[in-house]
This record gives sequence, structure tokens and C-alpha cells, in this order.
Amino acid sequence: MKILLASLPRFGLAVIALLLSLALRGQAGENPERPPNIIVVFADDLGYGDLGAYGHPTIRTPHLDRMAAEGQKWTNFYVGASVCTPSRAALMTGRLPVRSGMVSRERRVLYPYSKNGLPESEITIADQLKSAGYATACVGKWHLGHKEPYLPTNNGFDYYFGIPYSNDMDIVADLEAAGGYWNFFTSPAGAETESYNVPLMRNTEIVERPADQHTITRRYTEEAMDFIRGRGDEPFFVYLAHNLPHIPLFASEEFEGTSQRGIYGDVVEEIDAGIGRIRQLLEEEGLAKNTLIVFTSDNGPWLPFGIQGGSAGLLREGKGTTWEGGMREPCIFWGPGMIRPGVVTDLGTTMDLFTTFTALAGVPEPEDRPMDGLDLAPVLFGDGSSPRNTVFYYRGDELYAIRVGDYKAHFITQGAYGGEERAEHDPPLLYNLSMDPSERHNIAEAHPEVITEIQSAVAEHQRELVKGKDQLIDLDER
Repeated sequence: MKILLASLPRFGLAVIALLLSLALRGQAGENPERPPNIIVVFADDLGYGDLGAYGHPTIRTPHLDRMAAEGQKWTNFYVGASVCTPSRAALMTGRLPVRSGMVSRERRVLYPYSKNGLPESEITIADQLKSAGYATACVGKWHLGHKEPYLPTNNGFDYYFGIPYSNDMDIVADLEAAGGYWNFFTSPAGAETESYNVPLMRNTEIVERPADQHTITRRYTEEAMDFIRGRGDEPFFVYLAHNLPHIPLFASEEFEGTSQRGIYGDVVEEIDAGIGRIRQLLEEEGLAKNTLIVFTSDNGPWLPFGIQGGSAGLLREGKGTTWEGGMREPCIFWGPGMIRPGVVTDLGTTMDLFTTFTALAGVPEPEDRPMDGLDLAPVLFGDGSSPRNTVFYYRGDELYAIRVGDYKAHFITQGAYGGEERAEHDPPLLYNLSMDPSERHNIAEAHPEVITEIQSAVAEHQRELVKGKDQLIDLDER
């Protein structure tokens, strides 16, 4: 089977994946002509080490742990950037955010005063699935532009409910009195949901401001469930993007104070419980054997916030950096009767979801632009290997590092937020991530041939790369 899959062209792999998944659903009594429902649950600032299935000793995540046991737990899964906006652009478009311009050397994410967003020319996962007859909903954090032209409802989604950017924005409290931004979130004012004047939107209208963040996780879960309920034979795509555990941290009354890990654990455990409720609904609706759920996070933990932030486990550093802790994420695929259970050590990225879902839906991938996603069907539905061998680590529009196979080379390193200074490395730092996932032992001197191979991969990538216009800096600021 591996030899057969490896020998087929990429389109052939997509066809085999679709036929195999349809056949498996047919055996389970589902409609063999109906493409699978797809749910992507995207946490915010969750670290590689923050789930029970990934080794956390005190955060209880029984529903995600069960999904990992019944489905696939990926240990080398990456996002497209180490901060919110570009990471979400990569997931939505299947492209490195440097191609769409959703990156900047001057501003790392979009803000409430930003005027731009995801360019109209970009094609989203929702666009692709909608063209295949899917009902599409975005519930939660968007952060790809809060002005109407850039909202989910203008990017392939039939329905939107959520906070359009990060939950720490629109601060109305006195930051100076709290000792500045970095101290604010642990101050009394920082623990008040009214300190953040973030809007809660339904489609294009603001329905609550400030959003009650104590109940936001529960309400996101219930909105997703309402969209799923009663769908019958109509395929659906739900993008459930929680605003948490990004600081400030809020949990509902039912979960507050229940985790050994404190408020951070309360938040993660509430997200896990919500996933359990969604899975129960799928069972009740007879949709479990025809639904694929993917759980991952947008970037690593926000370490400067100490106990309020998460953990990257054995990985180095966190959010905002191109070290492993900033961009390698927990990722779980669940789909009974479809997903081949196991622990997967192959490489994968959020950009691959675009390509994989496109193939499952039976629609063509865009041919008028470079795409960075690859089809993970051989691993998900068969006994093949991931086609991915390379991961690019961008900070803004600069390539800081690259992974080729087991080896990762850092050409530039820099701390997340005002910490470690920017440093350029010639020769690059080199790590064997299979043996040294913590990036502690630089082996560049012993492996010049690996560096030569990696530099060739960088040169090839940069020859074909066309950077998009910076969308994070407004035109009147340039």
C-alpha cells in the first residue's frame, strides 16, 4: 500500500483518499455519496504541553485525550506563523501568509484600528467547501479583518458569531495605574471582563459590547451546536476558533476554580468539555461516523505572562518566536470509520488542511496561485506517509528558519517580545529535531553537508516566492 500511494501523482492520492473514506462510511451505514462534515477547533495560545494527551500532569482533557486515542495524535504538526493573524491566514488560505501580505515587519497582527484584512483575491477553506455544497459557519475569533469586507461572511462563511480579534484588545482601563501592559492582566482591573471593550458580532452586526468573556467559551460551543443540529444530509463545515486560552483568562462559573492548574487549567478544561458536548451531539444526530474533527492551536504559549500562560512542554520558547515552542502545536484528528488510529510522527501543517479538505470535498485546488498545502490523505485514511518534508518558519516577511526532514536550521533568532535580541547566524544553527526537539544541541559544525542541502532548499523557495503587499500597515501609514 505504501509503495502504491507513493507512486501515484498528487491528484491520484486525493481520489484514493476520497474513495477510501467514502467506502469506510458506506460500511458504517452512512450515505456513501455524501462528503464528510468537517469541524476545525482552533484554540488560541495553547501550548504543545497543555493537554493530557501531550503530557500535562494536571490539566484534565478527557474528551481530547479520547479523541487522540480513537483517532490520530500528531507530534510534528505546525502552524504558518507564531502569532495570531498570519497563523490564521495560513490556515484559511493554505498558503504561507507572506504570499497574501498578512505579515509585516512593523506590526505583527491586526488591531481594532487597522483598516485592512485578508485580501479579496484570497480563496479560503470555506470558499472551497461552499462550492461543494457545504453549509459553513465561523464561530469565535477571526482576526483577519474586522471591517465588513474582511469578515467571515465575505470569505465563504454563511454565518459568523464571535469576537473579530483578540480578547485583550480594546482595553478601556488605566494601563499606567496597573503598571503597564505586561502587568495589567494580573491586576484587579485585568481580571474584569468590562476592562476590554471587545465587540461580539453576529454576522456583520455587533450584538454585545463589551462581550461577556466569562461565558464566551460556553456560548461559542452552543452556537456551533446550534449550527450543526438538524443538518441531516447537508454537509457542513464549522470553524470553531476559541478566543482562549489567550489572556485575559475567563471561565464560566461551572469551571472557575476547578482545575489544579488554576485559571489557565479552568479555561482549557472548559474548552475540552465543549468538545465533548459537540461529540455527544454528533452521536445523537447520527453524524459521528460522517464527521471529521481537527483540534489544534494558532501558536504556542504566551510565556511572558508566567503562570497565566501555557506550556510548550519539552519544546523551546513559545509564542512570537520561530523556536519549536512557537510554531509546533498539538494536533488531533478524529473521525470514526475514517481516520486510521495511531500516533503520527510525520510532518504536517495547518496549510495542509486546505488541500486535504479540498480533496475530500471533491473540488479542484486553485491553479492560479502558488499553494503551500499538501494532501495528508495517505496518513489519515491509509497506511502511507505524509508528503511534507519541509516547514518554513517566517517572522513577518523574513524567513528565520527552515526544517527539512529531521533537521532544522536557524538563520535568524529573536526573542518574542522585548527579550532576546535579534541575531543572525552564519553558519546557521542546526538541530536534529527527532533527537533534540528542545533545540539544545547545535550540530552545525558536524554536519556541513546538511546545511548545504538546507541552503539549496531555501534558495529554491526564494526563487519562486512573490511576497504579497503588507496588509497589516494601512496605506496612509506607508
